[in-house]
Amino acid sequence: MNKNPKSDAPQIVTFGCRLNSYESEVMSEHARNAGLDDAIIINSCAVTNEAVRQARQTVRRLKRENPDAKIIVTGCAAQIDPQMFDKMDEVDFVIGNDEKMKAETFQGLATETSEPCQVNDIMSVTETAGHLISAFGGRARAYVQVQNGCDHRCTFCIIPFGRGNSRSVPAGEVVHQVSHLVDEGYKEIVITGVDITAYGRDLPGEPSLGKLCQQILKHVPDLKRLRISSIDSVEADDALMDVIANDERLMPHLHLSLQAGDNMILKRMKRRHSREDAIAFCSQVRELRPNIVFGADIIAGFPTETDEMFENSLRLVEECGLTFLHVFPFSPRPGTPAALMPQVTKAVIKERAARLRALGNERLLSYMETLDGQPVELLMERGQMGRAENFIEVQLDGPYQPGAIIRAKVRRQEDGQLKGEVLV
Repeated sequence: MNKNPKSDAPQIVTFGCRLNSYESEVMSEHARNAGLDDAIIINSCAVTNEAVRQARQTVRRLKRENPDAKIIVTGCAAQIDPQMFDKMDEVDFVIGNDEKMKAETFQGLATETSEPCQVNDIMSVTETAGHLISAFGGRARAYVQVQNGCDHRCTFCIIPFGRGNSRSVPAGEVVHQVSHLVDEGYKEIVITGVDITAYGRDLPGEPSLGKLCQQILKHVPDLKRLRISSIDSVEADDALMDVIANDERLMPHLHLSLQAGDNMILKRMKRRHSREDAIAFCSQVRELRPNIVFGADIIAGFPTETDEMFENSLRLVEECGLTFLHVFPFSPRPGTPAALMPQVTKAVIKERAARLRALGNERLLSYMETLDGQPVELLMERGQMGRAENFIEVQLDGPYQPGAIIRAKVRRQEDGQLKGEVLV
């Protein structure tokens, strides 16, 4: 959960993914221009039941703390179940994921001429606009949305019903926005979306994610660092592989949407890759870029998962050489096929999630030990902390301006934190 820091803007509380963070910046600008300075906007997530519970809890708390504030709820949880939030006494307005990106929505909210619940059929939305943002409230890096929605129907996932079908921002608009943000002083850009390896299939000529990256790097030569958010490895195209191999401005860190390491579980999830596909992809990319670091999403305790199936997920962490694990204890979402499958007990899910997280911590600490004495280039995020090209955090001795790029050498690991010294 993140809050926007601008005192002259409406308060926005953001849950969930990087795309939500991007959209919160768009909403902040729209709401500020509309004069909604007294509003509190909750940009919700629906990926788990816990995320929805936290959004509702936050609404109640913020209303208690700010009884005169106008409470606006949006995001995936609001899109999927608008009535749930509309019935809450604390909520003034509920707006959908399409509506929240439009300036006119906030103009209507400011004049109180709007319906209290404005959520359309997200499946009817066919375009994703490129929203130009002039600044990213104090953040070291900027996010650029290149795609929204998802055409796949994984059995555990409710997000397509919150985001709609896949739709892409034309490459020219993306390049224009990246160029603008670089001119504003941002040195690192993260391109983000719901299913970004599906980028371009709905556009003329069907440009791919890799070709988009090539266009960005070609036409914005002053961009120092480009990152891509979570990808489906089975959809990585040849152009993306070429960028990984040949342009060091694409950061050597990929986050993979793997979800499981057992083929039967992957089939029941309706994923499009096998464990063998994942291992082969990581091996191929590591040959192209030996310093690449991988992260991955993995679900613990998916329905029907046996001990043996779970062990396959543990082994996949080693076989793919994963460093960063994002572990999700399985949470059945009403309306998804997985919610109707034979469930694993909560105690077993909790235990498996703990084992995955422990393995992830072990893998991360092991990798950090290999960096001792190595030079790194840090993008400073806050105070003394910077993030290296490989996404590892390194702590320096003195505070630095967020967004500055500092050359340093890793000198030791202390309590799970890398320490570094500045290189002149």
